[in-house]
Amino acid sequence: MREYELEVLDQYHMEVISTRKIRGAFFIDTNEGTMLLRETDISDRRAPLLYLLLTHLEAEGYAHVDTPVFTKEGKLIATSREGRRYILKKWYGGRECDVRRESDVLEAVANLAGLHEKLRWQPQCEIAGEAGMQSMRENVEGCGAEPQSMRENAEGRGAESQSMCENEEGRGAKPRLAADGEVHPPTGRHLLEEFLCHNRELKKIRGFVRKKSSKDSFDYLFLAHFDRMFSVAEQVTDQLKQSGYDELYLASVTGNCLVHGDYNYHNVLMLPAAEVATTNFEHFCLDVQVQDLCYFLRKVMEKHQWNEGLGDAMLGTYGKIRPLKREELEYMALKLAYPEKFWKTMNSYYHSNKVWVPEKNVEKLMLSVTQTDEKIRFLEKIFSFHL
Repeated sequence: MREYELEVLDQYHMEVISTRKIRGAFFIDTNEGTMLLRETDISDRRAPLLYLLLTHLEAEGYAHVDTPVFTKEGKLIATSREGRRYILKKWYGGRECDVRRESDVLEAVANLAGLHEKLRWQPQCEIAGEAGMQSMRENVEGCGAEPQSMRENAEGRGAESQSMCENEEGRGAKPRLAADGEVHPPTGRHLLEEFLCHNRELKKIRGFVRKKSSKDSFDYLFLAHFDRMFSVAEQVTDQLKQSGYDELYLASVTGNCLVHGDYNYHNVLMLPAAEVATTNFEHFCLDVQVQDLCYFLRKVMEKHQWNEGLGDAMLGTYGKIRPLKREELEYMALKLAYPEKFWKTMNSYYHSNKVWVPEKNVEKLMLSVTQTDEKIRFLEKIFSFHL
């Protein structure tokens, strides 16, 4: 370890036995077990909420999470002399979930269903005590009012919303202080607002590409497939407007339902004795919980060419532990049907300011088109979804 990283470890009470460097972090063997030290961009406002959530999960019997550790000064973020910010977390000896193994995938899905049963935001005073709550209130005060979230505010938004859309900042990016003095986690972005923003961006990018005097193969590929992909985007958006999503979203937020926010195979560790650890909760927020299942399903299906048998098994495994409602299945089908990868590839290209487009980006764009066809067939079979 570098000298300033060793100095960071001196800020903690534990005795360091050995360190091992991995990509972007360090494993730290201590007298209190294995820890992970890495640089972090988590804010001072969000870190206490993360700690409260993970200690709540531990208290509920969900023991294998990467709860952060306090420094000697009672802080969750340690700062080096160079100003670098670090977080030290509990860690576990295991391997990442292997999406090539169906048993790993289904075990990770079962783990997610069990996790969702316990992912509820609780009154913090019961966990942190009034002194801890006062500290968090002071950190969160001034972060702004609770964002509006329902459909009538998603259409026809002004310049502020457009800027938010282009910067992908989303809704409720910061913790918020409610009128009752309770500190709440951020609220996830309303899906209709997200789709409408993406649709506007796609049209804006098309105008930009059309006006280019010198077009390359990437530009021509985008223009050739734009009409069909944009038609899919608009059809999905229109179906979302007529769906039961608003009620599902409102019930999830008011019911204090939390999502992991980044549930992928990198953040699921397979441990000995058929146990599972879940890590990296930094993106948690109040939202529709099957968003996590939708994200994990998409990541797995992209590597399995949208295999209907495996997809059906994943839904069945989740549903045995946490039964899926009709509105949740409808939400998943709509979210999966939207050509997000097509939008993401073009949005990255539009904001990159690169003179030339890497060949890999051409491959990504073409893959996003072909996978849309595979997805639609999958959704028709598994979700009985039709455009």
